Amino acid sequence: MRKLILTVIAIGLLIVGVAPALAHVTVQPNTAATGSFSRFVVRVPNEKDASATVKVEVKLPETLAAVSFEPKPGWKRTVERKPLATPIDVEGEKQTEYIATVTWEGGRIEPGEFDEFGFSAKMPDNVGALTFPAVQTYDNGEAVNWIGPKSADEPAPTVTVTKAAAGTDDHAAASSDTNSSDTNSSDDSDSSKTLAWIALGLAVVGLLFSIGALAMSRRRTA
Repeated sequence: MRKLILTVIAIGLLIVGVAPALAHVTVQPNTAATGSFSRFVVRVPNEKDASATVKVEVKLPETLAAVSFEPKPGWKRTVERKPLATPIDVEGEKQTEYIATVTWEGGRIEPGEFDEFGFSAKMPDNVGALTFPAVQTYDNGEAVNWIGPKSADEPAPTVTVTKAAAGTDDHAAASSDTNSSDTNSSDDSDSSKTLAWIALGLAVVGLLFSIGALAMSRRRTA
Protein backbone atom coordinates (compact mmCIF):
# COMPACT_ATOMS: atom_id res chain seq x y z
CA MET A 1 0.00 0.00 0.00
CA ARG A 2 2.79 2.42 0.92
CA LYS A 3 4.54 1.70 -2.38
CA LEU A 4 1.33 2.43 -4.28
CA ILE A 5 0.86 5.77 -2.52
CA LEU A 6 4.46 6.78 -3.29
CA THR A 7 3.90 5.86 -6.95
CA VAL A 8 0.81 8.08 -7.14
CA ILE A 9 2.72 10.97 -5.56
CA ALA A 10 5.61 10.55 -8.01
CA ILE A 11 3.22 10.60 -10.96
CA GLY A 12 1.60 13.77 -9.64
CA LEU A 13 5.00 15.45 -9.38
CA LEU A 14 5.75 14.37 -12.94
CA ILE A 15 2.55 16.03 -14.19
CA VAL A 16 3.45 19.26 -12.42
CA GLY A 17 7.01 19.23 -13.73
CA VAL A 18 6.47 18.36 -17.39
CA ALA A 19 5.83 21.86 -18.79
CA PRO A 20 8.60 23.77 -16.94
CA ALA A 21 11.19 21.14 -17.87
CA LEU A 22 10.66 21.90 -21.53
CA ALA A 23 10.59 25.69 -21.23
CA HIS A 24 14.10 27.10 -21.69
CA VAL A 25 15.45 30.31 -23.16
CA THR A 26 16.81 29.33 -26.58
CA VAL A 27 18.23 30.83 -29.76
CA GLN A 28 16.49 29.58 -32.91
CA PRO A 29 17.42 28.15 -35.33
CA ASN A 30 20.09 26.23 -33.47
CA THR A 31 22.22 25.67 -36.58
CA ALA A 32 23.69 27.98 -39.23
CA ALA A 33 26.23 27.72 -42.05
CA THR A 34 29.72 29.16 -41.88
CA GLY A 35 30.03 32.64 -43.38
CA SER A 36 26.27 33.04 -43.83
CA PHE A 37 24.18 36.06 -42.91
CA SER A 38 21.59 34.42 -40.68
CA ARG A 39 18.47 35.52 -38.82
CA PHE A 40 17.79 34.29 -35.29
CA VAL A 41 15.29 34.80 -32.50
CA VAL A 42 15.90 34.64 -28.78
CA ARG A 43 12.84 32.75 -27.55
CA VAL A 44 11.90 33.54 -23.96
CA PRO A 45 9.13 31.55 -22.22
CA ASN A 46 7.77 32.58 -18.83
CA GLU A 47 8.17 29.69 -16.39
CA LYS A 48 6.59 31.40 -13.37
CA ASP A 49 2.96 31.18 -12.25
CA ALA A 50 2.61 34.67 -10.77
CA SER A 51 5.45 36.84 -12.11
CA ALA A 52 6.10 38.50 -15.47
CA THR A 53 9.44 38.56 -17.29
CA VAL A 54 10.52 42.20 -17.59
CA LYS A 55 14.15 41.99 -18.67
CA VAL A 56 16.21 39.75 -20.95
CA GLU A 57 19.99 40.05 -21.21
CA VAL A 58 22.00 38.01 -23.73
CA LYS A 59 25.76 37.81 -24.25
CA LEU A 60 26.83 37.45 -27.88
CA PRO A 61 29.93 35.62 -29.16
CA GLU A 62 32.67 37.98 -30.34
CA THR A 63 33.03 35.95 -33.56
CA LEU A 64 29.65 37.25 -34.80
CA ALA A 65 29.86 40.12 -37.28
CA ALA A 66 27.46 42.72 -38.68
CA VAL A 67 24.93 42.18 -35.87
CA SER A 68 21.64 44.04 -36.22
CA PHE A 69 18.37 43.81 -34.30
CA GLU A 70 14.71 43.59 -35.21
CA PRO A 71 12.56 46.38 -33.71
CA LYS A 72 10.61 45.22 -30.69
CA PRO A 73 7.68 47.49 -29.82
CA GLY A 74 7.16 47.93 -26.09
CA TRP A 75 10.73 46.99 -25.22
CA LYS A 76 13.80 49.21 -24.81
CA ARG A 77 17.01 47.76 -26.27
CA THR A 78 20.52 48.65 -25.13
CA VAL A 79 23.82 47.17 -26.28
CA GLU A 80 27.32 47.02 -24.85
CA ARG A 81 30.22 47.10 -27.31
CA LYS A 82 33.76 45.86 -26.74
CA PRO A 83 36.92 46.09 -28.87
CA LEU A 84 38.05 43.07 -30.87
CA ALA A 85 41.56 41.72 -30.37
CA THR A 86 41.56 40.74 -34.06
CA PRO A 87 39.41 42.77 -36.48
CA ILE A 88 36.85 40.86 -38.57
CA ASP A 89 36.47 41.44 -42.31
CA VAL A 90 32.85 42.13 -43.26
CA GLU A 91 32.10 42.80 -46.92
CA GLY A 92 35.53 44.35 -47.43
CA GLU A 93 35.40 46.48 -44.26
CA LYS A 94 37.17 45.83 -40.97
CA GLN A 95 35.01 45.45 -37.88
CA THR A 96 37.08 46.54 -34.87
CA GLU A 97 34.50 46.02 -32.13
CA TYR A 98 31.63 43.69 -31.41
CA ILE A 99 28.33 43.75 -29.54
CA ALA A 100 29.13 41.89 -26.33
CA THR A 101 25.72 42.17 -24.65
CA VAL A 102 22.20 43.10 -25.68
CA THR A 103 19.47 43.85 -23.15
CA TRP A 104 15.73 44.17 -23.69
CA GLU A 105 13.65 45.63 -20.86
CA GLY A 106 10.48 47.58 -20.19
CA GLY A 107 8.05 45.10 -21.68
CA ARG A 108 6.27 42.15 -20.06
CA ILE A 109 5.99 38.45 -20.77
CA GLU A 110 3.11 37.24 -18.64
CA PRO A 111 2.77 33.76 -17.07
CA GLY A 112 1.88 31.13 -19.64
CA GLU A 113 3.28 33.27 -22.49
CA PHE A 114 6.52 33.52 -24.47
CA ASP A 115 8.08 36.16 -26.69
CA GLU A 116 10.83 36.33 -29.31
CA PHE A 117 13.55 38.92 -29.92
CA GLY A 118 14.99 38.92 -33.42
CA PHE A 119 18.51 39.66 -34.63
CA SER A 120 20.73 38.86 -37.59
CA ALA A 121 24.47 38.29 -37.85
CA LYS A 122 27.22 37.02 -40.10
CA MET A 123 28.46 33.64 -38.98
CA PRO A 124 32.17 32.94 -38.42
CA ASP A 125 34.13 30.98 -41.01
CA ASN A 126 34.93 28.16 -38.60
CA VAL A 127 32.59 25.35 -37.58
CA GLY A 128 31.80 24.86 -33.91
CA ALA A 129 29.33 25.79 -31.19
CA LEU A 130 28.40 29.37 -30.30
CA THR A 131 27.10 30.04 -26.80
CA PHE A 132 24.64 32.80 -25.85
CA PRO A 133 24.50 33.01 -22.02
CA ALA A 134 21.27 34.72 -20.97
CA VAL A 135 19.74 36.20 -17.82
CA GLN A 136 15.95 36.35 -17.48
CA THR A 137 14.63 38.74 -14.83
CA TYR A 138 11.11 38.76 -13.37
CA ASP A 139 9.12 41.62 -11.88
CA ASN A 140 9.53 40.15 -8.39
CA GLY A 141 13.30 40.66 -8.68
CA GLU A 142 14.14 37.00 -9.30
CA ALA A 143 16.72 36.32 -12.02
CA VAL A 144 17.26 33.00 -13.82
CA ASN A 145 20.76 32.53 -15.24
CA TRP A 146 20.68 30.47 -18.43
CA ILE A 147 24.44 29.91 -18.47
CA GLY A 148 25.01 26.19 -17.82
CA PRO A 149 25.93 23.28 -20.13
CA LYS A 150 23.32 21.42 -22.15
CA SER A 151 22.80 18.89 -19.37
CA ALA A 152 22.10 21.58 -16.75
CA ASP A 153 18.66 22.57 -15.48
CA GLU A 154 19.33 26.09 -16.82
CA PRO A 155 21.40 25.56 -20.01
CA ALA A 156 22.81 28.42 -22.05
CA PRO A 157 21.33 28.82 -25.56
CA THR A 158 23.67 27.46 -28.23
CA VAL A 159 23.95 27.55 -32.02
CA THR A 160 26.01 25.04 -33.99
CA VAL A 161 27.91 26.47 -36.95
CA THR A 162 28.15 23.90 -39.73
CA LYS A 163 30.22 23.92 -42.91
CA ALA A 164 28.49 25.72 -45.75
CA ALA A 165 27.75 23.81 -48.94
CA ALA A 166 30.24 24.41 -51.75
CA GLY A 167 29.23 27.32 -53.99
CA THR A 168 26.63 28.66 -51.56
CA ASP A 169 26.28 32.44 -51.67
CA ASP A 170 26.33 34.12 -48.26
CA HIS A 171 23.23 36.23 -48.93
CA ALA A 172 21.39 33.28 -50.46
CA ALA A 173 22.22 31.36 -47.31
CA ALA A 174 20.78 34.22 -45.29
CA SER A 175 17.44 33.88 -47.08
CA SER A 176 17.53 30.13 -46.55
CA ASP A 177 18.38 30.54 -42.88
CA THR A 178 15.48 32.95 -42.42
CA ASN A 179 13.07 30.33 -43.71
CA SER A 180 14.86 27.73 -41.61
CA SER A 181 14.40 29.93 -38.55
CA ASP A 182 10.65 30.05 -39.03
CA THR A 183 10.48 26.32 -39.75
CA ASN A 184 12.77 25.27 -36.91
CA SER A 185 11.01 27.57 -34.47
CA SER A 186 7.69 26.02 -35.38
CA ASP A 187 9.09 22.48 -35.32
CA ASP A 188 10.77 23.09 -31.97
CA SER A 189 7.57 24.45 -30.47
CA ASP A 190 5.48 21.60 -31.89
CA SER A 191 7.98 18.99 -30.67
CA SER A 192 8.00 20.45 -27.17
CA LYS A 193 4.20 20.50 -27.08
CA THR A 194 4.03 16.92 -28.40
CA LEU A 195 6.49 15.64 -25.80
CA ALA A 196 4.63 17.47 -23.06
CA TRP A 197 1.27 16.01 -24.09
CA ILE A 198 2.71 12.49 -24.42
CA ALA A 199 4.30 12.69 -20.98
CA LEU A 200 1.12 14.14 -19.53
CA GLY A 201 -1.00 11.42 -21.13
CA LEU A 202 1.23 8.64 -19.82
CA ALA A 203 1.22 10.23 -16.38
CA VAL A 204 -2.60 10.43 -16.34
CA VAL A 205 -2.92 6.80 -17.47
CA GLY A 206 -0.50 5.73 -14.75
CA LEU A 207 -2.38 7.75 -12.17
CA LEU A 208 -5.73 6.26 -13.15
CA PHE A 209 -4.25 2.75 -13.08
CA SER A 210 -2.83 3.35 -9.61
CA ILE A 211 -6.15 4.69 -8.32
CA GLY A 212 -7.93 1.65 -9.76
CA ALA A 213 -5.43 -0.70 -8.13
CA LEU A 214 -5.90 1.10 -4.83
CA ALA A 215 -9.70 0.75 -5.07
CA MET A 216 -9.43 -2.97 -5.88
CA SER A 217 -7.06 -3.45 -2.96
CA ARG A 218 -9.53 -1.83 -0.58
CA ARG A 219 -12.38 -4.00 -1.89
CA ARG A 220 -10.37 -7.16 -1.29
CA THR A 221 -9.52 -5.98 2.22
CA ALA A 222 -13.19 -5.29 2.92
